[in-house]
Amino acid sequence: MTVTLINPDGLPKPDVYRQMSIATGSRLVFLAGQVARDAEGNRVGEGDLAAQVEQAYLNIGTALAAAGGSFDDVAKLTVYVVDWTPDKMPLLGEGIMRAAAKLGVDPVKPITLLGIAALGEPDLLVEVEATAVLD
Repeated sequence: MTVTLINPDGLPKPDVYRQMSIATGSRLVFLAGQVARDAEGNRVGEGDLAAQVEQAYLNIGTALAAAGGSFDDVAKLTVYVVDWTPDKMPLLGEGIMRAAAKLGVDPVKPITLLGIAALGEPDLLVEVEATAVLD
């Protein structure tokens, strides 16, 4: 595996993400933000944050497979959520866990979560960027 995830001593040890990833591969993959659109560009989960998170994560898995990798190769995620409030955390987690079950992966990665006013299209609730390292 090219990415090792850790919570170093001296930093908090959260359950839902890791503080750091150590990547040893030779190819970096910078994936554009993924949203709730299927392969044909159709909307997925309109008004449903969990469904939109799930689709964004599945799209990351699809893109990385096309590059010869998988979601396991993700070194860092950035998640943008429209009108973020802490009460949305269970929906975010639900979408992540549903995608992880379908992808057969551990979704716990270093993550930056940002609350934003809006995304490029009014029906979008979340966008997820990924950086991966492939051998």
